[in-house]
Amino acid sequence: MIGLACALPLLAGVVLLGGGTEMSGRTAARTGIGASLVTLVLVAAAWTTDAVVDIAWLPALDLRLHLGLDGISGPLAVLAALVTAAACTTLLAERPRGGSGATFVGCLLLTLGGAVATFAARDALLFVIAFELVLVPMWVLITRFGDDRDPQARREAGARFVIYTGTGSTLMLLGVLLLIARAGTADLAALGAARGDGLDAGTQLVIAVLLTLGLAVKVPVWPLHSWLPLAHTTAPTAGSMLLAAVLLKMGTYGLVRLPLATVPDGFARLAPALAVCGVIGIIWGGLVCLVERELKRLIAWSSIAHMGFVALALATGTATGVTAALYGNLAHGLISALLFLVVGGLKHRWGGDDLDIPRPALRDHAPVTGLLLLTGLAAGLGLPGLAGFWGEFPAIIAALDPGEGRSTALFAACAAVAAAGAVLAAAYALRVARLVWLGEGYLDAPPETGPDAGPAPDPDTEADTDAVGTADTRTMPVAASEIAGVGRSGELGRAETVPGLVLALAVLVLGVAPVLVLVVTEPALTAVVTR
Repeated sequence: MIGLACALPLLAGVVLLGGGTEMSGRTAARTGIGASLVTLVLVAAAWTTDAVVDIAWLPALDLRLHLGLDGISGPLAVLAALVTAAACTTLLAERPRGGSGATFVGCLLLTLGGAVATFAARDALLFVIAFELVLVPMWVLITRFGDDRDPQARREAGARFVIYTGTGSTLMLLGVLLLIARAGTADLAALGAARGDGLDAGTQLVIAVLLTLGLAVKVPVWPLHSWLPLAHTTAPTAGSMLLAAVLLKMGTYGLVRLPLATVPDGFARLAPALAVCGVIGIIWGGLVCLVERELKRLIAWSSIAHMGFVALALATGTATGVTAALYGNLAHGLISALLFLVVGGLKHRWGGDDLDIPRPALRDHAPVTGLLLLTGLAAGLGLPGLAGFWGEFPAIIAALDPGEGRSTALFAACAAVAAAGAVLAAAYALRVARLVWLGEGYLDAPPETGPDAGPAPDPDTEADTDAVGTADTRTMPVAASEIAGVGRSGELGRAETVPGLVLALAVLVLGVAPVLVLVVTEPALTAVVTR
């Protein structure tokens, strides 16, 4: 069952790549939706039945095709299939630019197949191979199907993606090979059970450094993050959804499975540096979001800030921290996919995403789209009752009581900085809500003309200032027709609204009932942490 869950999207992806221009975009999108949903069912069935595949693949290298899901990897595999189905659904409304729809969907399915194999891999070498399988189709999505208005930015985004992720992959491979050579096995269960026994402190540290640096690029953790904003800005909507909800999750999952579980003593010595880098990323990303003009790029920077909470939680090395990291990983996947779906759709309709350009208030002209945007923003700032809260708040709590061998004072300081970062998240979320949902906050907006225009502004009112001389800002009188959306209301199309509502519902359900995830995750943590 688990083997079929990995093979189906890979085979479907290869078939679609061979379809070329002979297959229509809608047919390709429907094929992608069907393959993703079937994969979702297969993943759920394999997870609940504890299905395992364990056969010799390359005996000379002691490489086994060993696959299986547990409470840590199962939710992420389900997330990958769900988000891929949502991404394929958006293609019913938006035709890919730069190539055929079959090639586009084929790359999405190859990414899904590689991701499921990565989460299911129980062999360290197989994990590396499956991880690398995801990078090639993602690179194609960025460089071939990215924003066609700026070919130079598309090439630069692709180059950065290759350089950063390639370097990270090399470091990760070196760490895995050294770990296997010294431990004498590639089985992740055996490596996790040994917890570094038989490895001296120096060897553990070297392995932990190689694995952590290689995977930190994929998360990404500050200061190894600079490839992500450009990649998100350039990538198509579906590509951004998978990049945030699937590829980044593979990096944090790898940190749990490899350095944290297999060389815990070496990872503990690195943990303070990882915690500090995590909280710097939280503040750095939050400050950039306060001034960023491009909406899609702003969401990308917010992802860096959110993944900083995951890095901090992992660095604590406690059961509470790792649980918070895993939950935050899952929550961010849903939230980021929802936000990139909405923002990508708006960018396509507006012809750009510059926040300095006055636009109609979504609350008036596209209330459903506005509700989806607000849900994503509220969840992103950690509002109680939504999924994001259970990743960020417990991460701060865990940092106040770190694991053995970690400085309590340092982690307490990191917790305080992370709390300040949560305040920044509220500030930039409210900034976006004011500009896009309320339609307020624009300065010196040109008056509207044309048949849809509202009443002419009063020159006296327009010149009013408040008590300290600050120019008054109010909802801009921009015609609803200027949204350039679908229909009179300017709402996103059904192909975008339906998956958006599904993602928003998942964000709400996991916020109200976190026990749905915790009940399956916590038992699996016994193989990762002892406290």
